[in-house]
Amino acid sequence: MNIPDDAFYTLLNQALAQRGEETLQRALYHALQEAILRGTLGAKSRLPGSRAMAQTLTVSRNTVNGALEQLATEGYLLRDRQGSRVAILPQRPVVDAPEPPAVRLPPHLARLPAGTQRDSPTLMLTPGTPAVNYFPLPLWRRIIDRTLREEGSALLGYGDSAGEMRLREAIARHLTLSRAISCDASQIVITEGALEGLTLCARLLSEAGETAWVEEPGYVGAKSAFLSAGLHVVGIPVGEEGMQPEGNAPLPRLIFTSPSHQYPYGTVLSASRRLALLEFARKQGAWIVEDDYDSEFRYSGEPIPAMLGMMENAPVVYLGTFSKTLFPALRIGFMVMPKVLAAAVQPLISSLLRGGHRTEQVALAHFIEEGHYARHLASMRRLYRKRQLQLREAIGRELLFPHQIIGGGGGMHLTVQIDGIDDVAVVQQARQYQLAPAALSRFWLDETEARSGLVLGYGSTSASQFPAALRTLQQIMRRCRRG
Repeated sequence: MNIPDDAFYTLLNQALAQRGEETLQRALYHALQEAILRGTLGAKSRLPGSRAMAQTLTVSRNTVNGALEQLATEGYLLRDRQGSRVAILPQRPVVDAPEPPAVRLPPHLARLPAGTQRDSPTLMLTPGTPAVNYFPLPLWRRIIDRTLREEGSALLGYGDSAGEMRLREAIARHLTLSRAISCDASQIVITEGALEGLTLCARLLSEAGETAWVEEPGYVGAKSAFLSAGLHVVGIPVGEEGMQPEGNAPLPRLIFTSPSHQYPYGTVLSASRRLALLEFARKQGAWIVEDDYDSEFRYSGEPIPAMLGMMENAPVVYLGTFSKTLFPALRIGFMVMPKVLAAAVQPLISSLLRGGHRTEQVALAHFIEEGHYARHLASMRRLYRKRQLQLREAIGRELLFPHQIIGGGGGMHLTVQIDGIDDVAVVQQARQYQLAPAALSRFWLDETEARSGLVLGYGSTSASQFPAALRTLQQIMRRCRRG
Protein backbone atom coordinates (compact mmCIF):
# COMPACT_ATOMS: atom_id res chain seq x y z
CA MET A 1 0.00 0.00 0.00
CA ASN A 2 1.02 3.61 -0.63
CA ILE A 3 0.22 4.61 2.96
CA PRO A 4 0.98 2.78 6.21
CA ASP A 5 -1.72 0.69 7.83
CA ASP A 6 -2.18 3.15 10.70
CA ALA A 7 -2.70 6.09 8.29
CA PHE A 8 -5.05 3.96 6.18
CA TYR A 9 -7.22 3.02 9.17
CA THR A 10 -7.11 6.56 10.55
CA LEU A 11 -8.54 7.80 7.23
CA LEU A 12 -11.32 5.22 7.30
CA ASN A 13 -12.16 5.73 10.98
CA GLN A 14 -12.50 9.48 10.41
CA ALA A 15 -14.85 8.84 7.51
CA LEU A 16 -16.99 6.47 9.59
CA ALA A 17 -17.10 8.92 12.50
CA GLN A 18 -18.31 11.72 10.20
CA ARG A 19 -20.73 9.65 8.16
CA GLY A 20 -23.85 11.58 9.17
CA GLU A 21 -26.96 9.77 7.90
CA GLU A 22 -25.00 7.44 5.62
CA THR A 23 -24.86 3.75 6.41
CA LEU A 24 -21.50 2.35 7.51
CA GLN A 25 -21.20 0.56 4.17
CA ARG A 26 -21.81 3.73 2.11
CA ALA A 27 -19.43 5.74 4.30
CA LEU A 28 -16.69 3.14 3.84
CA TYR A 29 -17.36 3.00 0.10
CA HIS A 30 -17.10 6.80 -0.26
CA ALA A 31 -13.91 7.00 1.85
CA LEU A 32 -12.16 4.36 -0.28
CA GLN A 33 -13.44 5.85 -3.54
CA GLU A 34 -12.14 9.31 -2.63
CA ALA A 35 -8.76 7.92 -1.56
CA ILE A 36 -8.45 6.13 -4.93
CA LEU A 37 -9.50 9.17 -6.97
CA ARG A 38 -7.13 11.47 -5.09
CA GLY A 39 -4.24 9.06 -5.49
CA THR A 40 -3.89 8.46 -1.76
CA LEU A 41 -4.33 4.82 -2.68
CA GLY A 42 -2.22 4.41 -5.81
CA ALA A 43 -2.82 2.05 -8.72
CA LYS A 44 -2.09 -1.62 -7.92
CA SER A 45 -2.07 -0.89 -4.18
CA ARG A 46 -3.28 -3.93 -2.28
CA LEU A 47 -5.83 -3.48 0.48
CA PRO A 48 -5.93 -5.45 3.73
CA GLY A 49 -8.23 -8.46 3.75
CA SER A 50 -11.89 -7.92 4.53
CA ARG A 51 -11.62 -9.85 7.83
CA ALA A 52 -8.72 -7.69 9.04
CA MET A 53 -10.47 -4.48 7.96
CA ALA A 54 -13.67 -5.49 9.73
CA GLN A 55 -11.86 -6.30 12.99
CA THR A 56 -9.77 -3.12 12.98
CA LEU A 57 -12.73 -0.84 12.10
CA THR A 58 -15.08 -2.72 14.47
CA VAL A 59 -17.70 -3.29 11.79
CA SER A 60 -19.18 -6.45 10.34
CA ARG A 61 -17.36 -8.29 7.59
CA ASN A 62 -20.50 -8.07 5.44
CA THR A 63 -20.28 -4.25 5.65
CA VAL A 64 -16.67 -4.31 4.42
CA ASN A 65 -17.38 -6.83 1.67
CA GLY A 66 -20.41 -4.84 0.51
CA ALA A 67 -18.30 -1.69 0.09
CA LEU A 68 -15.46 -3.56 -1.64
CA GLU A 69 -17.84 -5.38 -4.00
CA GLN A 70 -19.47 -2.10 -5.04
CA LEU A 71 -16.07 -0.55 -5.75
CA ALA A 72 -15.11 -3.62 -7.76
CA THR A 73 -18.38 -3.51 -9.71
CA GLU A 74 -17.72 0.13 -10.63
CA GLY A 75 -14.13 -0.62 -11.65
CA TYR A 76 -12.21 1.05 -8.81
CA LEU A 77 -10.92 -2.24 -7.40
CA LEU A 78 -9.89 -5.61 -8.79
CA ARG A 79 -10.78 -8.55 -6.54
CA ASP A 80 -9.49 -12.11 -6.76
CA ARG A 81 -8.38 -14.91 -4.43
CA GLN A 82 -5.38 -12.84 -3.42
CA GLY A 83 -7.59 -10.01 -2.13
CA SER A 84 -8.40 -6.49 -3.41
CA ARG A 85 -6.10 -4.10 -5.24
CA VAL A 86 -6.63 -0.66 -6.78
CA ALA A 87 -7.34 -0.63 -10.51
CA ILE A 88 -5.31 1.49 -12.92
CA LEU A 89 -7.36 4.58 -13.67
CA PRO A 90 -6.68 7.48 -16.06
CA GLN A 91 -4.78 10.28 -14.38
CA ARG A 92 -6.76 13.35 -13.51
CA PRO A 93 -6.00 16.61 -11.70
CA VAL A 94 -6.34 16.27 -7.94
CA VAL A 95 -8.59 19.20 -7.15
CA ASP A 96 -11.58 19.60 -4.89
CA ALA A 97 -13.71 21.50 -7.40
CA PRO A 98 -12.72 20.95 -11.05
CA GLU A 99 -13.63 23.66 -13.53
CA PRO A 100 -16.96 22.88 -15.25
CA PRO A 101 -16.69 22.03 -18.94
CA ALA A 102 -17.47 24.74 -21.47
CA VAL A 103 -21.13 24.57 -22.56
CA ARG A 104 -21.70 25.21 -26.24
CA LEU A 105 -25.34 25.27 -27.27
CA PRO A 106 -26.42 25.28 -30.94
CA PRO A 107 -26.40 28.90 -32.22
CA HIS A 108 -30.04 28.84 -33.36
CA LEU A 109 -31.17 28.37 -29.74
CA ALA A 110 -29.94 31.88 -28.95
CA ARG A 111 -32.92 33.19 -30.92
CA LEU A 112 -35.48 31.48 -28.70
CA PRO A 113 -37.87 33.93 -27.01
CA ALA A 114 -37.72 34.29 -23.25
CA GLY A 115 -39.72 31.56 -21.55
CA THR A 116 -42.87 32.19 -19.53
CA GLN A 117 -42.54 31.84 -15.79
CA ARG A 118 -45.15 29.50 -14.33
CA ASP A 119 -46.32 30.19 -10.79
CA SER A 120 -48.03 27.94 -8.30
CA PRO A 121 -50.40 29.13 -7.08
CA THR A 122 -51.19 31.22 -10.16
CA LEU A 123 -50.69 34.96 -9.75
CA MET A 124 -53.49 37.41 -10.57
CA LEU A 125 -54.05 38.44 -14.21
CA THR A 126 -51.95 35.57 -15.59
CA PRO A 127 -53.00 35.03 -19.23
CA GLY A 128 -54.06 31.61 -20.49
CA THR A 129 -54.90 30.10 -17.11
CA PRO A 130 -58.44 28.79 -16.47
CA ALA A 131 -60.43 29.05 -13.25
CA VAL A 132 -59.15 25.77 -11.86
CA ASN A 133 -61.06 26.28 -8.59
CA TYR A 134 -64.28 25.82 -10.61
CA PHE A 135 -63.18 22.46 -11.99
CA PRO A 136 -65.37 19.63 -10.56
CA LEU A 137 -62.53 17.92 -8.71
CA PRO A 138 -64.68 15.49 -6.64
CA LEU A 139 -66.33 14.26 -9.86
CA TRP A 140 -62.94 13.91 -11.57
CA ARG A 141 -61.60 11.95 -8.58
CA ARG A 142 -64.55 9.55 -8.77
CA ILE A 143 -64.00 9.00 -12.49
CA ILE A 144 -60.28 8.36 -11.93
CA ASP A 145 -61.08 5.88 -9.14
CA ARG A 146 -63.68 4.13 -11.28
CA THR A 147 -61.26 3.91 -14.21
CA LEU A 148 -58.63 2.28 -12.01
CA ARG A 149 -61.17 -0.15 -10.50
CA GLU A 150 -62.46 -1.23 -13.89
CA GLU A 151 -59.16 -1.46 -15.77
CA GLY A 152 -56.51 -1.52 -13.04
CA SER A 153 -53.07 -2.77 -14.05
CA ALA A 154 -54.13 -2.96 -17.71
CA LEU A 155 -53.43 0.79 -17.86
CA LEU A 156 -49.92 0.61 -16.40
CA GLY A 157 -48.12 -0.18 -19.67
CA TYR A 158 -47.08 2.31 -22.35
CA GLY A 159 -50.20 1.94 -24.49
CA ASP A 160 -50.74 3.16 -28.04
CA SER A 161 -48.20 5.83 -29.02
CA ALA A 162 -50.99 7.84 -30.63
CA GLY A 163 -53.00 7.81 -27.40
CA GLU A 164 -55.89 5.84 -25.98
CA MET A 165 -58.35 4.87 -28.70
CA ARG A 166 -61.32 5.63 -26.45
CA LEU A 167 -60.18 9.23 -25.93
CA ARG A 168 -59.42 9.73 -29.62
CA GLU A 169 -62.92 8.51 -30.50
CA ALA A 170 -64.48 10.83 -27.90
CA ILE A 171 -62.51 13.80 -29.26
CA ALA A 172 -63.55 12.97 -32.83
CA ARG A 173 -67.24 12.99 -31.84
CA HIS A 174 -66.83 16.23 -29.91
CA LEU A 175 -65.08 17.98 -32.82
CA THR A 176 -67.77 16.89 -35.26
CA LEU A 177 -70.44 18.54 -33.13
CA SER A 178 -68.57 21.61 -31.86
CA ARG A 179 -66.05 22.51 -34.58
CA ALA A 180 -67.59 21.11 -37.79
CA ILE A 181 -64.56 18.85 -38.26
CA SER A 182 -65.40 15.51 -39.82
CA CYS A 183 -62.70 13.11 -38.64
CA ASP A 184 -62.17 9.73 -37.02
CA ALA A 185 -59.82 8.40 -34.35
CA SER A 186 -57.19 7.33 -36.89
CA GLN A 187 -56.54 11.00 -37.70
CA ILE A 188 -55.95 12.01 -34.07
CA VAL A 189 -52.75 11.85 -32.02
CA ILE A 190 -52.81 12.63 -28.30
CA THR A 191 -49.98 14.94 -27.24
CA GLU A 192 -48.65 16.31 -23.98
CA GLY A 193 -50.25 19.70 -24.51
CA ALA A 194 -50.38 21.84 -27.65
CA LEU A 195 -46.67 22.65 -27.51
CA GLU A 196 -45.75 19.01 -28.11
CA GLY A 197 -48.14 19.09 -31.06
CA LEU A 198 -46.22 22.06 -32.49
CA THR A 199 -42.91 20.28 -31.99
CA LEU A 200 -44.33 17.18 -33.67
CA CYS A 201 -45.51 19.24 -36.66
CA ALA A 202 -42.04 20.72 -37.08
CA ARG A 203 -40.41 17.30 -36.94
CA LEU A 204 -42.88 15.57 -39.27
CA LEU A 205 -43.53 18.28 -41.84
CA SER A 206 -40.32 20.31 -42.23
CA GLU A 207 -36.55 20.20 -42.33
CA ALA A 208 -34.02 22.48 -40.67
CA GLY A 209 -33.44 25.60 -42.77
CA GLU A 210 -36.95 25.73 -44.23
CA THR A 211 -39.23 28.69 -43.53
CA ALA A 212 -42.13 28.87 -41.07
CA TRP A 213 -44.60 31.75 -40.95
CA VAL A 214 -45.90 32.83 -37.56
CA GLU A 215 -48.28 35.59 -36.55
CA GLU A 216 -46.69 38.91 -35.62
CA PRO A 217 -47.40 39.52 -32.78
CA GLY A 218 -48.12 35.92 -31.90
CA TYR A 219 -47.85 32.91 -29.66
CA VAL A 220 -44.33 32.61 -28.23
CA GLY A 221 -44.59 28.81 -28.00
CA ALA A 222 -44.91 28.47 -31.78
CA LYS A 223 -41.80 30.56 -32.34
CA SER A 224 -39.87 28.51 -29.78
CA ALA A 225 -40.95 25.18 -31.30
CA PHE A 226 -40.00 26.22 -34.84
CA LEU A 227 -36.74 27.93 -33.90
CA SER A 228 -35.63 24.93 -31.84
CA ALA A 229 -36.27 22.76 -34.92
CA GLY A 230 -33.82 24.92 -36.87
CA LEU A 231 -36.47 26.58 -39.03
CA HIS A 232 -36.22 30.11 -40.42
CA VAL A 233 -39.09 31.86 -38.65
CA VAL A 234 -40.74 34.85 -40.33
CA GLY A 235 -43.34 37.06 -38.64
CA ILE A 236 -46.45 37.87 -40.68
CA PRO A 237 -48.32 41.02 -39.55
CA VAL A 238 -51.74 40.62 -37.93
CA GLY A 239 -54.41 43.21 -38.73
CA GLU A 240 -58.09 43.60 -37.96
CA GLU A 241 -58.92 40.60 -40.18
CA GLY A 242 -56.09 38.48 -38.86
CA MET A 243 -52.89 37.29 -40.50
CA GLN A 244 -52.05 39.17 -43.73
CA PRO A 245 -49.10 37.75 -45.72
CA GLU A 246 -46.95 40.27 -47.58
CA GLY A 247 -45.78 39.79 -51.12
CA ASN A 248 -42.06 39.75 -50.27
CA ALA A 249 -42.26 37.10 -47.54
CA PRO A 250 -40.19 33.97 -48.29
CA LEU A 251 -42.26 30.95 -49.24
CA PRO A 252 -43.05 28.82 -46.19
CA ARG A 253 -43.15 25.13 -45.45
CA LEU A 254 -45.25 25.70 -42.30
CA ILE A 255 -47.81 28.42 -41.56
CA PHE A 256 -48.87 28.84 -37.94
CA THR A 257 -52.12 30.65 -37.19
CA SER A 258 -54.71 30.91 -34.40
CA PRO A 259 -57.62 31.86 -36.68
CA SER A 260 -60.59 31.65 -34.31
CA HIS A 261 -59.08 33.83 -31.57
CA GLN A 262 -55.65 35.19 -32.42
CA TYR A 263 -53.18 35.29 -29.56
CA PRO A 264 -52.61 37.89 -28.17
CA TYR A 265 -54.76 40.31 -30.23
CA GLY A 266 -57.97 38.27 -30.10
CA THR A 267 -58.89 38.97 -33.73
CA VAL A 268 -60.67 36.46 -36.00
CA LEU A 269 -59.12 35.48 -39.31
CA SER A 270 -61.74 36.53 -41.87
CA ALA A 271 -63.33 34.00 -44.20
CA SER A 272 -61.71 35.54 -47.26
CA ARG A 273 -58.25 35.35 -45.72
CA ARG A 274 -58.85 31.80 -44.52
CA LEU A 275 -59.81 30.65 -47.99
CA ALA A 276 -56.91 32.55 -49.56
CA LEU A 277 -54.46 31.03 -47.08
CA LEU A 278 -55.82 27.53 -47.69
CA GLU A 279 -55.47 27.92 -51.45
CA PHE A 280 -51.99 29.40 -51.10
CA ALA A 281 -50.85 26.49 -48.90
CA ARG A 282 -52.34 23.96 -51.32
CA LYS A 283 -50.53 25.46 -54.30
CA GLN A 284 -47.19 25.85 -52.48
CA GLY A 285 -47.21 22.43 -50.85
CA ALA A 286 -47.17 24.07 -47.41
CA TRP A 287 -48.95 22.99 -44.24
CA ILE A 288 -51.10 25.22 -42.05
CA VAL A 289 -50.85 24.55 -38.32
CA GLU A 290 -54.17 25.69 -36.83
CA ASP A 291 -53.99 26.43 -33.10
CA ASP A 292 -57.53 26.31 -31.72
CA TYR A 293 -56.49 26.85 -28.12
CA ASP A 294 -59.64 28.48 -26.67
CA SER A 295 -62.34 28.60 -29.36
CA GLU A 296 -64.74 26.92 -26.91
CA PHE A 297 -65.04 30.29 -25.13
CA ARG A 298 -66.78 32.56 -27.61
CA TYR A 299 -69.24 35.11 -26.21
CA SER A 300 -71.15 36.46 -29.20
CA GLY A 301 -72.61 34.79 -32.28
CA GLU A 302 -71.96 31.24 -33.41
CA PRO A 303 -68.62 29.44 -32.92
CA ILE A 304 -66.05 30.20 -35.63
CA PRO A 305 -65.64 27.11 -37.88
CA ALA A 306 -62.21 25.48 -37.90
CA MET A 307 -60.07 25.83 -41.03
CA LEU A 308 -59.59 22.06 -41.14
CA GLY A 309 -63.30 21.66 -41.87
CA MET A 310 -63.56 24.37 -44.53
CA MET A 311 -62.56 22.27 -47.54
CA GLU A 312 -62.01 18.67 -48.53
CA ASN A 313 -58.44 17.48 -47.91
CA ALA A 314 -57.46 20.86 -46.43
CA PRO A 315 -53.66 21.13 -45.92
CA VAL A 316 -54.22 21.78 -42.20
CA VAL A 317 -53.06 20.16 -38.98
CA TYR A 318 -55.44 21.12 -36.20
CA LEU A 319 -54.15 21.49 -32.61
CA GLY A 320 -56.35 21.45 -29.53
CA THR A 321 -55.68 21.34 -25.80
CA PHE A 322 -57.51 20.60 -22.56
CA SER A 323 -55.12 22.82 -20.59
CA LYS A 324 -57.36 25.85 -21.20
CA THR A 325 -60.77 24.18 -20.94
CA LEU A 326 -60.04 21.98 -17.89
CA PHE A 327 -56.73 22.52 -16.06
CA PRO A 328 -53.09 22.98 -17.17
CA ALA A 329 -51.55 20.16 -15.13
CA LEU A 330 -53.61 17.62 -17.10
CA ARG A 331 -51.07 18.05 -19.93
CA ILE A 332 -53.30 16.50 -22.58
CA GLY A 333 -53.63 18.01 -26.04
CA PHE A 334 -54.27 16.56 -29.47
CA MET A 335 -53.58 17.03 -33.14
CA VAL A 336 -55.94 16.18 -35.99
CA MET A 337 -54.46 15.47 -39.42
CA PRO A 338 -56.02 15.02 -42.86
CA LYS A 339 -56.48 11.33 -43.65
CA VAL A 340 -53.67 11.21 -46.22
CA LEU A 341 -51.18 12.77 -43.78
CA ALA A 342 -52.33 10.58 -40.88
CA ALA A 343 -51.75 7.47 -42.98
CA ALA A 344 -48.30 8.66 -44.07
CA VAL A 345 -47.01 9.47 -40.57
CA GLN A 346 -48.67 6.61 -38.69
CA PRO A 347 -45.55 4.38 -38.85
CA LEU A 348 -43.44 7.24 -37.46
CA ILE A 349 -45.56 8.10 -34.44
CA SER A 350 -44.29 5.16 -32.39
CA SER A 351 -40.71 6.34 -33.04
CA LEU A 352 -41.45 9.87 -31.83
CA LEU A 353 -43.91 9.27 -28.96
CA ARG A 354 -44.12 6.72 -26.17
CA GLY A 355 -47.68 7.03 -24.94
CA GLY A 356 -48.43 7.22 -21.22
CA HIS A 357 -50.88 9.09 -18.95
CA ARG A 358 -53.28 6.27 -19.82
CA THR A 359 -55.44 6.50 -16.71
CA GLU A 360 -55.98 10.22 -17.22
CA GLN A 361 -56.74 9.71 -20.91
CA VAL A 362 -59.37 7.04 -20.27
CA ALA A 363 -60.86 9.13 -17.45
CA LEU A 364 -61.04 12.13 -19.78
CA ALA A 365 -62.83 9.98 -22.36
CA HIS A 366 -65.45 9.12 -19.71
CA PHE A 367 -65.66 12.80 -18.74
CA ILE A 368 -66.47 13.74 -22.35
CA GLU A 369 -68.76 10.79 -23.14
CA GLU A 370 -70.90 11.29 -20.05
CA GLY A 371 -71.58 14.96 -20.85
CA HIS A 372 -69.51 16.46 -18.02
CA TYR A 373 -67.17 18.21 -20.45
CA ALA A 374 -69.98 20.01 -22.30
CA ARG A 375 -71.57 21.09 -19.02
CA HIS A 376 -68.25 22.37 -17.67
CA LEU A 377 -67.61 24.33 -20.87
CA ALA A 378 -71.04 25.96 -20.66
CA SER A 379 -70.44 26.92 -17.03
CA MET A 380 -66.99 28.36 -17.74
CA ARG A 381 -68.29 30.24 -20.79
CA ARG A 382 -70.80 32.05 -18.58
CA LEU A 383 -68.17 32.80 -15.94
CA TYR A 384 -65.56 34.12 -18.38
CA ARG A 385 -68.09 36.23 -20.29
CA LYS A 386 -69.07 37.90 -17.02
CA ARG A 387 -65.46 38.38 -15.92
CA GLN A 388 -64.49 39.93 -19.23
CA LEU A 389 -67.27 42.52 -18.98
CA GLN A 390 -66.26 43.29 -15.40
CA LEU A 391 -62.61 43.66 -16.40
CA ARG A 392 -63.56 46.04 -19.21
CA GLU A 393 -65.53 48.14 -16.76
CA ALA A 394 -62.66 48.16 -14.26
CA ILE A 395 -60.18 49.20 -16.96
CA GLY A 396 -62.46 52.07 -17.93
CA ARG A 397 -62.60 53.29 -14.32
CA GLU A 398 -59.08 52.63 -13.08
CA LEU A 399 -56.69 52.87 -16.03
CA LEU A 400 -55.94 56.55 -16.60
CA PHE A 401 -53.17 56.04 -19.16
CA PRO A 402 -54.31 56.43 -22.80
CA HIS A 403 -55.03 52.89 -23.94
CA GLN A 404 -56.83 50.71 -26.46
CA ILE A 405 -58.49 47.38 -25.72
CA ILE A 406 -57.93 44.97 -28.61
CA GLY A 407 -60.10 41.95 -29.42
CA GLY A 408 -62.18 40.45 -26.66
CA GLY A 409 -64.76 38.37 -28.55
CA GLY A 410 -63.88 35.35 -26.44
CA GLY A 411 -61.14 33.56 -24.58
CA MET A 412 -59.64 34.30 -21.18
CA HIS A 413 -57.61 37.46 -21.76
CA LEU A 414 -57.86 41.08 -22.85
CA THR A 415 -55.02 42.86 -24.60
CA VAL A 416 -54.56 46.51 -23.68
CA GLN A 417 -52.23 48.50 -25.91
CA ILE A 418 -50.56 51.29 -23.91
CA ASP A 419 -47.98 53.47 -25.65
CA GLY A 420 -45.13 55.15 -23.84
CA ILE A 421 -44.40 52.53 -21.17
CA ASP A 422 -41.68 49.95 -20.65
CA ASP A 423 -44.08 47.04 -20.43
CA VAL A 424 -41.33 44.52 -19.64
CA ALA A 425 -40.32 46.56 -16.60
CA VAL A 426 -43.98 46.88 -15.59
CA VAL A 427 -44.41 43.13 -15.67
CA GLN A 428 -41.22 42.53 -13.69
CA GLN A 429 -42.25 44.96 -10.96
CA ALA A 430 -45.85 43.70 -10.92
CA ARG A 431 -44.69 40.30 -9.69
CA GLN A 432 -43.75 41.92 -6.37
CA TYR A 433 -47.49 42.55 -5.90
CA GLN A 434 -48.57 39.02 -6.94
CA LEU A 435 -49.63 40.24 -10.40
CA ALA A 436 -48.50 38.50 -13.59
CA PRO A 437 -49.84 40.15 -16.76
CA ALA A 438 -47.77 39.56 -19.90
CA ALA A 439 -45.81 42.29 -21.70
CA LEU A 440 -47.34 42.84 -25.15
CA SER A 441 -43.97 43.73 -26.68
CA ARG A 442 -42.68 40.21 -25.95
CA PHE A 443 -44.99 38.74 -28.61
CA TRP A 444 -43.01 40.24 -31.51
CA LEU A 445 -40.10 38.63 -33.32
CA ASP A 446 -39.00 42.02 -34.63
CA GLU A 447 -38.46 44.15 -31.53
CA THR A 448 -38.28 47.33 -33.63
CA GLU A 449 -41.95 46.85 -34.62
CA ALA A 450 -43.20 45.91 -31.16
CA ARG A 451 -45.99 47.86 -29.45
CA SER A 452 -46.14 48.19 -25.70
CA GLY A 453 -49.04 47.14 -23.53
CA LEU A 454 -50.31 44.41 -21.25
CA VAL A 455 -52.08 41.11 -21.80
CA LEU A 456 -54.45 40.68 -18.86
CA GLY A 457 -55.75 37.23 -18.02
CA TYR A 458 -59.09 37.02 -16.25
CA GLY A 459 -59.64 33.26 -16.30
CA SER A 460 -58.06 32.59 -12.92
CA THR A 461 -58.66 36.00 -11.29
CA SER A 462 -61.82 36.91 -9.41
CA ALA A 463 -63.59 40.08 -10.57
CA SER A 464 -63.41 41.47 -7.04
CA GLN A 465 -59.62 41.68 -7.45
CA PHE A 466 -59.67 43.69 -10.70
CA PRO A 467 -59.90 47.27 -9.28
CA ALA A 468 -57.03 46.97 -6.80
CA ALA A 469 -54.86 45.11 -9.33
CA LEU A 470 -55.39 47.81 -11.98
CA ARG A 471 -54.66 50.59 -9.51
CA THR A 472 -51.39 48.88 -8.64
CA LEU A 473 -50.51 48.53 -12.34
CA GLN A 474 -51.34 52.20 -12.83
CA GLN A 475 -48.81 53.16 -10.14
CA ILE A 476 -46.15 50.88 -11.62
CA MET A 477 -46.71 52.31 -15.11
CA ARG A 478 -46.07 55.82 -13.80
CA ARG A 479 -42.64 54.62 -12.71
CA CYS A 480 -41.98 52.85 -16.02
CA ARG A 481 -42.71 55.59 -18.55
CA ARG A 482 -40.44 55.83 -21.55
CA GLY A 483 -38.63 59.02 -22.51
